Amino acid sequence: MRCDYHTHTTYSDGSFLSWMVSAAERAGLDAIGITDHCTISAREGPRRQRANMGFNLDVTYERRRSAIEAMRKRRDIEIHDGVEMDFHPDDSGEIAAFLDEVGFDYAIGSVHELDGTNVHSEDHFAEQSAAARRSHVATYFDRLVTLVESELFDVAAHIDLVERNSALRGLATDEQYRRVAEAFADSRTVPELNAGRVRSEYGEVHPTPQFTEILLEEGIEFVCGTDSHEPKEIEPRKAELETFTATHDVETTTLSL
Repeated sequence: MRCDYHTHTTYSDGSFLSWMVSAAERAGLDAIGITDHCTISAREGPRRQRANMGFNLDVTYERRRSAIEAMRKRRDIEIHDGVEMDFHPDDSGEIAAFLDEVGFDYAIGSVHELDGTNVHSEDHFAEQSAAARRSHVATYFDRLVTLVESELFDVAAHIDLVERNSALRGLATDEQYRRVAEAFADSRTVPELNAGRVRSEYGEVHPTPQFTEILLEEGIEFVCGTDSHEPKEIEPRKAELETFTATHDVETTTLSL
């Protein structure tokens, strides 16, 4: 693993830029992508969450870009100016216009919203019936397919994010996985091997080995992202991703930047 394509700084919910870059250097990486969260939806729910979380990259990206450019002059490691963009089909036009205007080095797309709330919300989904939860998982994969087919993004992040939520875990089907794999096969967007919860209660890389195998059957390649928010996370998550790729014979690729 030579590049970590998915990290966060204080421009969203991570740590200082210099700390993250130093950690990437210590981990032996050749490059790090800074991909802070960004939400630009005009819908009330996402706007409220953006205010609550302080996700303001839509107005601070130029400041962060200046910081990245200055740091590039002082470091040997490559530092990429990326973004992790919240995706909802209703926001596609706004996202396209924003990405075209701003010109990040690359863009990651993520489906974080489900049933009007964040996918991680355990209580919200645990209170619902099994049928309702299966329906939400189906909606998640519908939106993921739309994300991939939109051609808006270079990378799709944590493509089975529902597995992080114990109330939604294990409800995805092979049929849903195959729909996603077929979408990737016809798209410029590539999936990410994501280590964001590999050392937590979930304890797995995204996507699951079962989902990964279906993607490999379609000849899909991956990029690697630790999804680190703190410097101490980068090196151990890098090691977990390297173990996963070796164990499951996964081909990884690099973005043309």
